[in-house]
Amino acid sequence: MNTETERKFGVVVVGVGRAGSVRIRDLQNPHPSSAFLNLIGFVSRRELGSIDGIQQISLEDALSSQEVEVAYICSESSSHEDYIRQFLNAGKHVLVEYPMTLSSTAAQELWHLAEQKGKVLHEEHVELLMEEFAFLKKEVVGKDLLKGSLLFTAGPLEEERFGFPAFSGISRLTWLVSLFGELSLVSAALEQRKEDQYMKMTVCLETENKRPLTWIEEKGPQLKRNRYLSFHFKSGALENVPNVGVNKNIFLKDQNIFVQKLLGQFSEKEAAAEKKRILHCLALAEEIQKSCCGEK
Repeated sequence: MNTETERKFGVVVVGVGRAGSVRIRDLQNPHPSSAFLNLIGFVSRRELGSIDGIQQISLEDALSSQEVEVAYICSESSSHEDYIRQFLNAGKHVLVEYPMTLSSTAAQELWHLAEQKGKVLHEEHVELLMEEFAFLKKEVVGKDLLKGSLLFTAGPLEEERFGFPAFSGISRLTWLVSLFGELSLVSAALEQRKEDQYMKMTVCLETENKRPLTWIEEKGPQLKRNRYLSFHFKSGALENVPNVGVNKNIFLKDQNIFVQKLLGQFSEKEAAAEKKRILHCLALAEEIQKSCCGEK
């Protein structure tokens, strides 16, 4: 076991907002997966010098350094594609926050590039590691869905930085796909009042069994971050999730999955299913955006 632990991958964290800061904390703490990782520095557009004794390094140095083998990309969504491409081309493994790109074509290209380079490309989905999702998964299994809805409310989000609502809200779409299988788009509409910083996206989807699912993202200055769901089954209804406890170490759980991939311990079957789900959700998000913007 010691020989394995001695194999450490040098890591750089790109972007030190909320997610990046949590990643730095997890990398510095003694966890089983962190034993395989060595935090070398962080990259930021701001001049920060150092954080908790970790040095800031330039993007150029991160890309060219032999020590850096892994990049954690925790910047705003609009910059993900460019960073992933640069780090893969430099021969580094990549962990990226969702959504990995703001187009499904770009995601397919990047996955192809990762395969060509023999590198791990991992898109984080901490929403699937939450207690609420584990509860829902148990509740839904084996039940026959009649119809369902999922509404997410929150404060405003800059589309320029985080993408169209179907992309910035892709974790909700991922929940629906993970619970009910692949979905197809029926219709999508966007209501927007830019002067009030308000937007509401309403998406009508259906399951492979033609069961309707409605997904709504609503954002505005007065709206609190909240999730409302309603699933109706032949055997009864599920209205919202009870308080199932605190989501502990979800970013760390994600890091554990990533390290399994680095060490070649993640099954090919699981990896293929994960990639299929991610690409399906990104393609759906793109279709929703085109439908809302009146494109064919």
